[in-house]
Amino acid sequence: MNQERIYQVLMGPRISEKATVIAEQGQYTFVVAPDATKPEIKKAVEALFEVKVEGVQVLNQKGKTKRTARGMGKRNDVRKAYVTLAAGQDIDFADAE
Repeated sequence: MNQERIYQVLMGPRISEKATVIAEQGQYTFVVAPDATKPEIKKAVEALFEVKVEGVQVLNQKGKTKRTARGMGKRNDVRKAYVTLAAGQDIDFADAE
């Protein structure tokens, strides 16, 4: 997988309270491209962070409909990937480039 595709597949980590709790158990959350597949996500995480990935779960989170001053609006849809790492491995986002 070339370097450009890695950065197209992985758009960034998803930092939230839930993501912090599951990170203690070796599972990390990433925002990924809408066309990214599980094998692509696995290769991208392994190449970028130099870790061994055991599994990838992907979900499509639908954007909420919100009321605005101009009527009803909709937030963007998000595709998230939950990546499970091998035992004893972790990702430190502060050191990643």
